[in-house]
Amino acid sequence: MSLLIVGTVAFDEIETPYGKSGKILGGAGTYIGLAASQYTKDINLVSVVGGDFPQSYKDILTNNSIDIEGLKVIPEGKTFFWAGKYHKNMNQRDTLITDLNVLADFDPVLPESYQKSDYLMLGNLTPAIQKRVIEQMAVRPKLICMDTMNFWMDIALNDLLEVLTMIDLLTINDEEARQLSGEQNLVDAAEKILDMGPKTLIVKKGEHGALLFSENKIFHAAALPLRAVLDPTGAGDTFAGGLMGYIAKTDDTSFNNMKKALIHASAMASFAVEKFGTDRLTEISMNDVDNRIGEFYNLVSFDI
Repeated sequence: MSLLIVGTVAFDEIETPYGKSGKILGGAGTYIGLAASQYTKDINLVSVVGGDFPQSYKDILTNNSIDIEGLKVIPEGKTFFWAGKYHKNMNQRDTLITDLNVLADFDPVLPESYQKSDYLMLGNLTPAIQKRVIEQMAVRPKLICMDTMNFWMDIALNDLLEVLTMIDLLTINDEEARQLSGEQNLVDAAEKILDMGPKTLIVKKGEHGALLFSENKIFHAAALPLRAVLDPTGAGDTFAGGLMGYIAKTDDTSFNNMKKALIHASAMASFAVEKFGTDRLTEISMNDVDNRIGEFYNLVSFDI
C-alpha cells in the first residue's frame, strides 16, 4: 500500500558526547521515509529544499524507494538547517541554530499521483500546513497519522485542535501529552486527547518505551536497552516511519496490528540512535530488522 509522507528534508549538524557530525542529511521527512522503506516500496515524499541540496542526498532517498516528485527545489534558496548539542545524559539538548530558510514559506502542493495515497503521515509541521495537506487528498486515506510538538501547542493551539478532528492517529511524547490534556496522569491524559478527535494515541517515552491507547485499550511497548546511543536525533521520526511503514505493508489498522506496528516502530528507532544522522538507517536490511524484533521478543517474553 502507498504511503504519503509530508515533513522536513534538511541539513543537521549534531554534537554529542561521542563526537560531531558536521553538516549531514536530516529532517523528519527523511527519517520517516528511510524507516518506512524497510516495509513498503511505495513511498511518496512532499517537502522543500534549496538549491544547495546535493544530488547525492536525493539519490539516498530515491535509492530507498522514496519518490521525490513532491520534493520542491527552490534554486535560489537554502535548505532548512538545524544544529544542536546533546548533554551527557543524552535526554537534554541545546538548539544552537535553526535556520528555516525555504521552509519559512513552505506551502505543500501534492502531485496528482500522490492524492490517492492509501496512508498519510504528517510530520511535525505547523497545524495549518498539516490541514492543507489533508484537504488536498482526493480520497481520504485509510489512516492519517500526525506528529506534533509543544511549540505548536504554545502558539497555534486552536489550529492544532482543529486538525486533531481530522486525523486518526496522533503520536506525541509524554511531556506533550500532559501539556495538551492538562493532566499529569498519562491514562487520564490519553482519555482527554482521544476525546479531541483521534481514534488512537501513541505516547512516546524515550528509553522507557511507548504507550498505545485506543478506546478502553492500552498496550505498552518496551524500548530496547542499548549499550551505545551515539545520536538520538530523529529517533521519534524513525519511530513514526517504522510504525506507518508496517501498517502500510500489512494494510491493517486494527488495534492488534497496531501493537505489532508499535514493536516495529521501537525496533526502527533503536537502529537510528546507533550512528550519527541517517547513517544506520541506510545500511540495515530487513534481516537486521527481523533480528532486532527477535531481541524485543526475548526482552518481554515469559511464561506464567
